[in-house]
Amino acid sequence: MRPDAEHHLVISAMGRDRTGIVEALARTTSECRCNIADSRMAVMGREFTIIWMVSGTWDGIAKLEVQLPAVAKRYDLELIIKRTELRAQAVPAMPYTVHVISLDNPGIVSDIANFFASQDINIEAMETNTYAAPHTGSPMFALAMTVNIPGQVHIALLRENFMVFCDDRNLDAIIEPHKP
Repeated sequence: MRPDAEHHLVISAMGRDRTGIVEALARTTSECRCNIADSRMAVMGREFTIIWMVSGTWDGIAKLEVQLPAVAKRYDLELIIKRTELRAQAVPAMPYTVHVISLDNPGIVSDIANFFASQDINIEAMETNTYAAPHTGSPMFALAMTVNIPGQVHIALLRENFMVFCDDRNLDAIIEPHKP
């Protein structure tokens, strides 16, 4: 790869939630003349977690790799840094969004992930959470994911099979074209 070409770095950080972590990571990234290309951040319990991909020149990425451990130390973060490349899509695919709501039970994510893996469909993004049902207080589970459905997959048949799969497990679900 040419030195002037765009390089990429995936950064993952986790630690006790504190004000200023995102600002410190973003400032350091900017000072190294790198750009945040993609990111996800959440606070789970009392823990802060972030993962992002940055892009920049080879020297900007190298400088960021050197400076991030000091930020991690200052905020007591566990840090993972890994060089990467942009992924080329091997098979043309269509993004679809999947939403599932049900009573919370162990194994729901495993079952849904297995369903899509058995269809050779890649899960691109996923978010889950639990909450108490409004009137009963019953523990509820919600899942939102984006899957890439290969062009050769018959969408109507996939949708029908997924609905049967969900009905068998008492999951309320929908699968629809992804709307950015």
